[in-house]
Formats: sequence, C-alpha cells, structure tokens
Amino acid sequence: METPQQYYVGSGTMSACGKYAAELRALPKDVGALRDIVQGTLLHADMAAWLYDVKLSPERYDDKNIRPLTEMLSNIGAIAALPLTTARKPADRLGCVCRHFSLMLCAILREQGTPARTRVGFGAYFNPGKFEDHWVCEYWNAAQKRWVLVDAQMDPIQCKTFKLDFDPLDVPRDRFIIAGDAWQKCRNRGANPDNFGLSMVPNLHGLWFVLGNVLRDLAALNRVEMLPWDVWGIMAMDSASITDEHKALIDKVAAAALTLAGDEAFPEIRRIYESDERLRVPSTVFNAMHQAPENVTV
Repeated sequence: METPQQYYVGSGTMSACGKYAAELRALPKDVGALRDIVQGTLLHADMAAWLYDVKLSPERYDDKNIRPLTEMLSNIGAIAALPLTTARKPADRLGCVCRHFSLMLCAILREQGTPARTRVGFGAYFNPGKFEDHWVCEYWNAAQKRWVLVDAQMDPIQCKTFKLDFDPLDVPRDRFIIAGDAWQKCRNRGANPDNFGLSMVPNLHGLWFVLGNVLRDLAALNRVEMLPWDVWGIMAMDSASITDEHKALIDKVAAAALTLAGDEAFPEIRRIYESDERLRVPSTVFNAMHQAPENVTV
C-alpha cells in the first residue's frame, strides 16, 4: 500500500484541479503565500456583511454549496477576471465557508507535490468555552517531519476579531479539536456535547453533530471533501437517534482518525471507509441547507 505522503499528493473528485492544474503549480511554494492567495479570492459568506461590509446576492451566497474546486475556480474567474495572485477586494471574492478555504489550500499543495488533506472538527478560538464547527488544512512539513494544521480562513481581520494568540499557519492541536478527539472527549472524558457545534444556531450542537463531523473527517481523509451540511449513512439529526451499535462503530473511527497523525492508522482509515457503506459517501447525499437530496460524484 502507498504511504500517506504518497496518497495525499493525489486528488479526489472535489480537489481535482482540472484545466487549472498548470496555473496552480506555478503559484508560490510557500505555505504562507498560498494562504494569502486563498484569502485574496475567497470570502466567508456568513461574515461578509459583519466583517467586510459586503452584501452578497442570494445567488452568490449560495456559492457556499459548491463542492468541486474546479467549479470554485470557474466562479472566481467569472466574478473578476484577475490572476489568482492578485488579491481581490472583498466584494469580488467567492462566497464560501471554512471548508472551501481548506479545500483550496489543500488542492494547491497537492498539485505542487506537498501531501495535504482537509480536517474536520471544531475551533476553540471563536467563542470562549465553545467548540465551533470548523475545517482546516493539514499538510506534511517534510523539514520538520510532522503534519501541520493551517487555518487558511484566518486573515488579519479575523485574527483581530477573534483575538487569536497563535499563528494560523501552525494551529495548536488543543485549539483545533479534530472531530475524532471531540468524540472521545464527549464519550470518555466528560466533555459536554452541547458545547460542540454551532453555538449561534439553535439546536445545532450535541453528540449527533460531533458524529456527523467524525464521518465528514473520515471522508476527507479518503479524499472525499463534502460540504459541512452534507448528510449520509449513519449521521443522525438528534442525539437520541444514535444507537449503541453506531456509537461503538464511531469509537473505532475516531480512534483511527486520531492516530493518523503518526501515520500508523492510515491502512485502517482506508479499510474502514471502503468496506463499510454506513460510513462511505454514496452517490446521493442530503444537503441539509437545501433540504434536498443531491447527486454527487465521489
């Protein structure tokens, strides 16, 4: 079997660069410079008016439902025909969420030959005492021989707003809680599941929310980066619906996803995902934002 470093320079359907591959390969190789390029093309749709004084039209707000990178890049070019290296004013950026910032950085790194993957979990740096639904990029730093978490969404405005006390190019593991760790904290270490989710939205928190992110993280680790509100398999919409059988299964998934940082769990991550249809992304998922089933190519 290929190593994780070999696997994570390859792309899946969502991160494939298509006709943009040569353009992305030509971008700077420095992670910080790439982070800046991502921030110069993307705008968090739910922070647009609040932090950037941008009112997105309903159509552009719905761009947050774009899944493949190629469609993201196409829309970026349609909004403003500028090189990716030219930072756009906020009104000319693609409306999206944390998943898109992470996917774009991840895809560029892969195309340039740096192993990378998106990680799904919870940020501990948005709202004191709460763990907010969030995605980051994780890349292999060959010089340091370790996987490094990068929050590509955290630009200077957000760093100041959320009072970040660390470098977003190297997010501490206790500030971004990978979904599997959140699951184990809630199951075995006395953490309150209601502190995990989206604290500003009623009823979007709890063990069921953590379970969903464990599955989204597992899919991303298998190069299938779905939307944060895509639902499939044994994902539940309330904690009472989680069976003991499902809890035991997610215990195994969470343990494997957590030990992946040392790479020893990579074969298990691939095996458990490919062998269990309760976990694997199907060809039709439920988009909870659109409240409709949608076909996807995975």
